[in-house]
Amino acid sequence: MVVVTGAAGHVGANLVRALRERGLEVRGVDQRDPPAALAALGASWVRASILDPPQLRAAFVGAEVVYHLAARISVTGDPDGRVRATNVDGVRTVAEAALAAGVRRLVHCSSVHAFDLERCGETLDETGPRALGPRLPAYDRSKAAGEAALRAVVERGLDAVIANPTGVIGPLDLGPSRMGRFFLALRDGRLPALVDGGFDWVDARDVAMTLIAAGERARTGESYLVPGHWCSIRGLAALAQAATGVPAPRRVVPMTLARAWGPLGTRLGRSSDNPLVFTGEALHALRFGPRVSGAKAELELGHTARPLEESVRDVYAGFRELGA
Repeated sequence: MVVVTGAAGHVGANLVRALRERGLEVRGVDQRDPPAALAALGASWVRASILDPPQLRAAFVGAEVVYHLAARISVTGDPDGRVRATNVDGVRTVAEAALAAGVRRLVHCSSVHAFDLERCGETLDETGPRALGPRLPAYDRSKAAGEAALRAVVERGLDAVIANPTGVIGPLDLGPSRMGRFFLALRDGRLPALVDGGFDWVDARDVAMTLIAAGERARTGESYLVPGHWCSIRGLAALAQAATGVPAPRRVVPMTLARAWGPLGTRLGRSSDNPLVFTGEALHALRFGPRVSGAKAELELGHTARPLEESVRDVYAGFRELGA
């Protein structure tokens, strides 16, 4: 039996489906009830907080592998401390519960944001600097600190590995995620302009398969970047236009101008969680988004990334299936 925390999230849902397709017994752990699309897959479900040690120890009983995906993503800083609590304290609590439950392996799904994107150079690999600087985005710092908290438990005997996906897109986006809402806004003609910059984007299904491989054969204590393909926001919009037939916005806001509006975007983002508002931290990612090497994951885990055209096309197919 395997456990997936954050099972109702974008990567979590795809991972649950992939594991069930392999015939594995899956227990989802999330603070939300199971969405209908996941309930139909036959996974059992536990509502629990990753900050509650007794709940986690109970949820992990009998688990051979725990895939830890639950996290709090933020592009608006950490004004109430919940980002750090979830991404650092939560990782520590999950790791300690896994150690106490005798779990064979913990696979921690971290993020490329655990690395310092400003100082990683033209191409990022696993030797790149971690996000430790106090001026870096709060989310990035929390992901790096969460990995450090996990490694402290590994030193006490936990068998754990870390996967670092880039920007996730793809189908079975039940939330929908921030990027999912971006694609919906493009489809519905609600995006007046694009912003300059780009990032590396990877399909949630490809991440799920690499997480499974990490559970089977990754080396204890190692980190594995899990990239897809670098693409500008303008390029993503062009792929969305090809998939939907809806013309992409022609206006592209230069990064220098967008950054001037970043502080206002952050304030608006905190009040509305509007994915169409580019905050200072979102712009940081698009400004410094590096080319990411997946050589280590390809060699050791068999990671492959499907074409972005396929991923974007399936984003919309997935939303049609969900009635979104």
